[in-house]
Amino acid sequence: MKGGIAFPVRVRFTKAGKIRWISHRDTARAFERAFRIEALPLAFSQGFSPHPKVSFGLALSTGYESHEEYLDVSFREPVDLDELSARLNVSLPAGVEVTGAAELDERAPALQEIVTALNWTVDVARDNDVALDAAELRSGVAALLARDEVIVTRSRKGRLVDDDVRGAIRSCTVVGTTDEGTVHCELETSTQPRGAKPHDVLAAVMQVTPDIGPLTERRVVRTHQWIERDGARLSPLDADTRRRAVAGRAS
Repeated sequence: MKGGIAFPVRVRFTKAGKIRWISHRDTARAFERAFRIEALPLAFSQGFSPHPKVSFGLALSTGYESHEEYLDVSFREPVDLDELSARLNVSLPAGVEVTGAAELDERAPALQEIVTALNWTVDVARDNDVALDAAELRSGVAALLARDEVIVTRSRKGRLVDDDVRGAIRSCTVVGTTDEGTVHCELETSTQPRGAKPHDVLAAVMQVTPDIGPLTERRVVRTHQWIERDGARLSPLDADTRRRAVAGRAS
């Protein structure tokens, strides 16, 4: 038992509805509170200021929803994975729901280092309330994907920088117009060596087709996260894990 850690676990959860407006840090606090309420045997770090051994995957932007978020947590002793989801869901806020858990290999790398691809759905509208036609957006996306490089200005660590985001955009498909009048898109992005968020993709579309006008996200959902190894794409619950317990939505 290395470092006093007996039972590392990977947890999958959703974030949907009004809870999307709380920050990544507040989501972490919600889980810390749920762990305390359920009196789960958390493992703690060593030193003068011990803290629970909990680490989250890639941060989700405030306002975005997700079907698949992940955290890794270490317990001092084994816990019943078949009951863990239900126990946590009783104590988590509405809109955050644990949908699966798996025992993790002790030497598993951090989620932020190994997730390489993300799937999204994005509902797009014009920011000036002028109707957006799916064909217009489809034309703009085609122009974007035809480029080898697209430079957009975005904020990083409190300062504006110019970045080429084209390499992080793997695919973007305009599906059609929704009942709410937005245009529904399916998007896949890379996370390494540098990622792109859906609003970066819209900025890139506006960069290559300025006549399309100001675009905005009406709803964004992160639908899948992938770990890619040796030509295979794995869910984080299937990579570096020993056994699996699933509750609710399957990956």
